[in-house]
Amino acid sequence: MKGLVFDKDGTLFDFNATWGPYAKQLLIELARDDDHLAALAALMGVKIDEERFTAESVFIAETAKVWTALLVPHLDISQDTLFALVSEKAKAVPQVPVTDLFPYLSGLRDQGYVLGIATNDTEGPARAHLAAHGILDLFDFIAGADSGYGAKPEAGQLAAFCERTGLAAKDCVMIGDSLHDLHAGQKAGMTPVAVLTGPMPRHVLAPHAATVLETIVDLPDWLSSSRPCTRPE
Repeated sequence: MKGLVFDKDGTLFDFNATWGPYAKQLLIELARDDDHLAALAALMGVKIDEERFTAESVFIAETAKVWTALLVPHLDISQDTLFALVSEKAKAVPQVPVTDLFPYLSGLRDQGYVLGIATNDTEGPARAHLAAHGILDLFDFIAGADSGYGAKPEAGQLAAFCERTGLAAKDCVMIGDSLHDLHAGQKAGMTPVAVLTGPMPRHVLAPHAATVLETIVDLPDWLSSSRPCTRPE
């Protein structure tokens, strides 16, 4: 394997720990009263008291365009206004990394791997989150849902990674915590690898993945069983 494409939320960063508080505060701000809050939380698959998501939550894998469209009929606000609001708030959300990311990712690059990001977050907040952890420049390619390549589960972001880097899809791995990640990897011709740092359980992910890892920390050991990689000049 030569190329590693990571999802961001639920893969590099723990999904519930990062986005649970954000979703809770956002819905509280949008709700008219407690009953309205409960209805919005049920719609979005958010466990308000626990600051966690259900496995079926639309927050997990869909773009902000998709889940704001679901909220709008229940609010006195336009989707454009809501989308701008949630996007601005997302930029400032403290991300909770699943490991010390700089040495982890630097180590992969030192081994010769080409690194990319394919996220259904928008590109601006995604870059802000990566920069806040000092890892933005470790990636050869970064794509969000608004970058012009489409969104997962379609394979446009991954095809763009291959075009940008010159790598063949068969020599790349897509690592993510959702079925959208795994399906995108399959459609692109990459090897799909699942991690359990998002809300989706192992038994849901396993049929769609080459392997299911606890976290990305386990990825190097799995990769060591693959043929050696050579980083392109």
